Amino acid sequence: MNAQARAIGCLGEVMLELVPGEGSDATLGVAGDTYNTAVYLRHVAPKLAVDYITGIGNDAFSGRILRHMDGYGVGHSRVFRHPTRGAGLYAIETDDTGERSFTYWRSTSAARCLGDPDMPAITDLLAGLSHVFFSGISLAILAQANRDRLFEALTEFQTSGGVVAFDSNYRPHLWNDTDLARRETERAWRMCDIAMPSVDDEQALFGDTSEADVMKRFRGYGIAQGVLKRGAVGPLGFDGAVLDDPAKPIRVIDTTAAGDSFNAAYLAALFQGHSNVVAMAAGHELACRVIAQRGAIIFEQGESA
Repeated sequence: MNAQARAIGCLGEVMLELVPGEGSDATLGVAGDTYNTAVYLRHVAPKLAVDYITGIGNDAFSGRILRHMDGYGVGHSRVFRHPTRGAGLYAIETDDTGERSFTYWRSTSAARCLGDPDMPAITDLLAGLSHVFFSGISLAILAQANRDRLFEALTEFQTSGGVVAFDSNYRPHLWNDTDLARRETERAWRMCDIAMPSVDDEQALFGDTSEADVMKRFRGYGIAQGVLKRGAVGPLGFDGAVLDDPAKPIRVIDTTAAGDSFNAAYLAALFQGHSNVVAMAAGHELACRVIAQRGAIIFEQGESA
């Protein structure tokens, strides 16, 4: 690791989550890829300071999001309030195998204004952190000028000794075109310190024909620390480490937040000084627990790890 973990900021978009129930019933929650990671980080490493970095509105639903952060111990001093926009919304549907699909209402969310000249500067939002985690979704929701500002701020953050972690979390519908997604994702891979890609995302975006091709491409990026998530077969470390007997889920109910929870437990283990293989095992075991239950966040507020 380049720096001792003191405080980590997870950057992206936190949204309202609608989970259909029986008939016309539904449950309204709070979730989002990097936000899920923030919640799970606080759960598995309660001594670690975890802040979320995003924009929300001044409406009642945005207030609900802040209360959710309070309940899970996620700091929100780096969350800016937009005067006219609010939070996005998404609905989850799962098939018989637990695979999920999403419907989104997020085109005018406040999070898309991260980096706007009239919003807090990203460099200020990163100040005082030792680590920052973001994803391809964090990039996809931003206009190009704001993506450029984000990369500039992250580069300045690294120059000051900060550590940057990234997960591509590729969602085709969020990008204008594949070439743009590929270019901006590779830009992130080449500058990050800790990489946590998923093999299916990488093959879908870059057209790699095999896992070996994915790993070959990543070796060319010069990333110091990383792991390739491979689902049920278990992760593969960039250092060649594998799990001898990866955990198996009791059942697969809902794969929402599988990668997000893996990222949290993996990072938490690294931050506590564990080896890459121990971190991989921690990530895989938590992901197996998460996909055995419905929804993005499976723990109640205040529940211990």
